[in-house]
Amino acid sequence: MSFVLGVVLFALGIAISIALHEAGHLLTAKAFGMRVRRYFIGFGPKIFSFRRGETEYGLKAIPAGGFCDIAGMTALDEVTPEERPRAFFRKPTWQRVVVLSAGSITHFIIGVVLIFILAVTSGLMTSPTVVGQVADCVSNQDAQGNIAPCTPADPAPARAAGIQPGDRVLSVAGTPTTTSDEVRALLANAGGPVPVVVERDGRQVPLTVDIARTERLDPTTGKLVQTGALGVTFPTVEQFTPVTAIPATFSYTGTMFAGVWQGLMMFPEKIPRLIDAIGGAPRDLNTPVSVVGATVIGGDFAERGLWELFVMLLATLNFFVGVFNLLPLLPLDGGHIAVNLYERARDWTRAKLGKAKMPPVDYTKLLPITYAVILVGGAISLLTLTADIVNPIRLQ
Repeated sequence: MSFVLGVVLFALGIAISIALHEAGHLLTAKAFGMRVRRYFIGFGPKIFSFRRGETEYGLKAIPAGGFCDIAGMTALDEVTPEERPRAFFRKPTWQRVVVLSAGSITHFIIGVVLIFILAVTSGLMTSPTVVGQVADCVSNQDAQGNIAPCTPADPAPARAAGIQPGDRVLSVAGTPTTTSDEVRALLANAGGPVPVVVERDGRQVPLTVDIARTERLDPTTGKLVQTGALGVTFPTVEQFTPVTAIPATFSYTGTMFAGVWQGLMMFPEKIPRLIDAIGGAPRDLNTPVSVVGATVIGGDFAERGLWELFVMLLATLNFFVGVFNLLPLLPLDGGHIAVNLYERARDWTRAKLGKAKMPPVDYTKLLPITYAVILVGGAISLLTLTADIVNPIRLQ
């Protein structure tokens, strides 16, 4: 039952995000005096609608998006004499860019708000270098992930070197560290005496730690590997007050943006693994998921009571959609922004050369590129949807 509740709530979260995306276009267009004909959530047959002022608001049967119909969005859009004075293309370029960007900006705002809520409630999953606990020893891990009990012969590197709970690891072997992941990476190939600098009570304390070599289970391969061990634990979740949550939220948002952009850049190389998953190969956790797949994962999080991960997934989805929508490809908003900026740069250059302004870009000449983008995007969407149906990513 909790799985179904999670699926419904996640789908509702996506629907609200879509509605707010289109509301961003709607409100900015109206603020600049543009004529907004229709504001609809969904596609396909109309379920209901109502008119308020000059705009028709409504809901359609297929909850796979939405649209905000602004008069004169492109040169192909026919406008009536009544609409022409307030047509989109008659407004200054900066206003057009704001309206076109408003949908993605809304997604970014939603993501930031969700992260802020997490920061002041359950906390954020961070990788600070503040030591939480100092282990009594460092012992090997078996293939099932169990760590052997301490024996008198087992080393205790951190304890022997004098590291204390609350110490912040500033550097390892002379390399500055800002996250626990960086500390682990620097120690992975280390062994024997290693200089470590920690911050304690506002002062730097240089230490020499005799790093132990131990066996640990590699989560990506499932095999035991030799690695250097310090013998401390770092907290994975950090709590914030409403005041300290503000800078933490924006810092965390920046990290998420970097991750989303990196994921987009690596997208092409993930497609073969997605095809393999459809053929029955184990589903790689790093392969793309459709809205259906993300909703299923959200249901799994809810079923296990992992609501903080549920909210984080919804925030990540909003960041992804916001960034993706700004790519300079038609029919995405980013493609329309690129066309409007090109027109502005072209007309400015012609004005400097004493030449007349040219007509708006003829979108019919861009239709082949638009169709190509739609074809590729549709094919990828079909692949991800198929993989999420026949071989979905599920929590174990």
